[in-house]
Amino acid sequence: MPRSAWLDDLARHAQPPPRYDDKVVAVFVHHTDSPNGYDCADAPRIIRYLYAGQTGARNWDDIGYNFLVDRCGTIYEGRAGGVDRPVTGAHTQGFNHRTAGIAAIGTFLAGVPVPKAMTDSIAALAAWKLGLADIDPRTTARLVSSNSLSRYRAGTTATLPALAGHNAGYMTPRPGAALTARLPRLREPAAALQ
Repeated sequence: MPRSAWLDDLARHAQPPPRYDDKVVAVFVHHTDSPNGYDCADAPRIIRYLYAGQTGARNWDDIGYNFLVDRCGTIYEGRAGGVDRPVTGAHTQGFNHRTAGIAAIGTFLAGVPVPKAMTDSIAALAAWKLGLADIDPRTTARLVSSNSLSRYRAGTTATLPALAGHNAGYMTPRPGAALTARLPRLREPAAALQ
């Protein structure tokens, strides 16, 4: 779904033009730390709320995630700049360059069920996005940290999974233990889809 599906004129604010990298070599999966029991028709409202928090309270130029996926498996364009382009996001401190951020709408702590429709869409999206640069989701990517607040000091080259959780690059429990546990099982179907 395009940005117009969730971003209305009342919520929109002025923002600078998007920034781009040369390609996307890794995908980071997040969760939004929001309620899980929503009706999927409410996903646009939830995304607007996330956008307002990130552009308002945090003073970011746009929503940080490149994509968001609801529990029904609907994929939403997040950050502006074109879904098929390597838009620099604001999703994984230290590792926003040459990566894309996919946020699962909800909170997926230990023991919380992760909807199959959601994980199927995350796998398909990662397969497509990494496939644009001929990257196998089962492999690793060498990324250079741009910020010492990440797990790695600025300038350090880190070898991370091409399909990784937010916690691989940043000291956080996100995307939650339940979704983190599912990531290894998403790499094979993502590769098969490629």
